[in-house]
Amino acid sequence: MNLSNVHPAKRSRKNKKRVGRGPGSGRGKTAGRGMKGQKSISGYSRKRGFEGGQMPLNRRVPKRGFTNIFKKEYSEINLDRLERIGKDKIELKDLIDAGLLKKKSQPVKILGRGEISSAKEIHAHKFTQSAEEKIQKAGGKAILIGRK
Repeated sequence: MNLSNVHPAKRSRKNKKRVGRGPGSGRGKTAGRGMKGQKSISGYSRKRGFEGGQMPLNRRVPKRGFTNIFKKEYSEINLDRLERIGKDKIELKDLIDAGLLKKKSQPVKILGRGEISSAKEIHAHKFTQSAEEKIQKAGGKAILIGRK
């Protein structure tokens, strides 16, 4: 076998559909668009969410409540997960290397679930009160960093 006799599988390659090329082609005159109506003319483009004049779903669904556009979202990491990192000084780079941070753009908040056995210096944007107490109780430091 060589490259000169390699062919694609049968019916895997189709010719482009040529519309509007006379009655003999089977796709002449209306070019497969039917007879009349909005969709048969050139320049037609349907808006996103259009349902043929019926009230669209995004307008039928009730809208309630309030979304705060200034809300700060944090990537949250618990102390028991920080315990697995075998370093005394834990910075953002170490969290990324350990795979604990999913979104690098979000600030980091340390939560207080679990215990910490050794003294560690942990750098983060925010700490819960319980997390800060547990870190200091173990002899470590909870250092706040400014957001870049």
